[in-house]
Amino acid sequence: MAFHLRGTVLPDGVVRDLWILGDRITFERPSGAVETVADGGFLLPGLVDVHTHPGVRDEDGASSFDAGLFAEQIAAHRDAGTTALRFPGLLGEIPAELRDAPGSPRMITAGRWLAWAGLSRSAPFHTVAEDLVAAAVAEAKAHDGWCKLMGDWDFEAAAVPYALLREVVDGVHAVGARVAVHCQSAEGVLHAARAGVDSIEHGMGMPEECVGIMAAHGTTFVPTLTAFAGSAPRRTGDTPRDRLWREGHRTLIRRVREAYDAGVTVLAGTDSAPFGNVAGEVGHLIAAGLPAEAAVGAASWSARAFLGLGGLTEGGLADVTVHDADPRREPGVLRHPRRIVLRGRVVR
Repeated sequence: MAFHLRGTVLPDGVVRDLWILGDRITFERPSGAVETVADGGFLLPGLVDVHTHPGVRDEDGASSFDAGLFAEQIAAHRDAGTTALRFPGLLGEIPAELRDAPGSPRMITAGRWLAWAGLSRSAPFHTVAEDLVAAAVAEAKAHDGWCKLMGDWDFEAAAVPYALLREVVDGVHAVGARVAVHCQSAEGVLHAARAGVDSIEHGMGMPEECVGIMAAHGTTFVPTLTAFAGSAPRRTGDTPRDRLWREGHRTLIRRVREAYDAGVTVLAGTDSAPFGNVAGEVGHLIAAGLPAEAAVGAASWSARAFLGLGGLTEGGLADVTVHDADPRREPGVLRHPRRIVLRGRVVR
């Protein structure tokens, strides 16, 4: 049976009828039985969290991948209307029974967190690579065309050298894949931006000059404001790390709007718990100065375009959330979808 939805299709803002046949959208009424599942409201291309790490369990100073926890946390994403997820760093492989399950969000993984051998080894979840270029290419080939690098880690340690990052980017691009880089220091962000990475994750302490460099290279910015909004206020000490953390968070907020104004694509990723809170990230992006429409797009149509998933178009993937009000004017409605359609199935 086909499903029928009628409402204001975003981002175009045009009232239309659409039908879902299997996992595809059509604007032509099909023959046969049709069930109307939404009549009125606003139809949004399914939400996306482009930076989340489900399934990580930390115990006794060690990190491990817990398949059961992973299943719980991606279900929390789905139940909030998040229909696609990018994992820039996982400690294990996605369980085969969940990867393409009808009730699972679409998943794009970048494999492990890869760390340069000269970087601090203090994080238990890093995979230290003696040959970073070869490791990055291997991860990208094995994991949906993405790899994830640690561009820096400890504030007191040097970032990965620019020349090495450039080699990684060239090597990964040569096989048609993309590079996401964790950056939290000024040096780390500058090296990543100059190297032409595909996405800068976090970006605390970003120097102003990076904005123009990112725009020139087409680098996407994923600031993960949700994570820092919770942790920065707790950094009340006077250690160098505390001071850098607080100032880095303030800088991060300024750079979000500057990047957007320069034409950089800014996307929504939460990084941390609670899972299923990309609507909260949209709120943080708006507070940082993004226009509401751009902030909603950062968790919907813009994010889907970035990941190659598409929007509500003829033949497009059948991921739709239905909202009672226009989220471009009332972003809070993202937290309360009336209907969730995922992979062509009504899950709410």
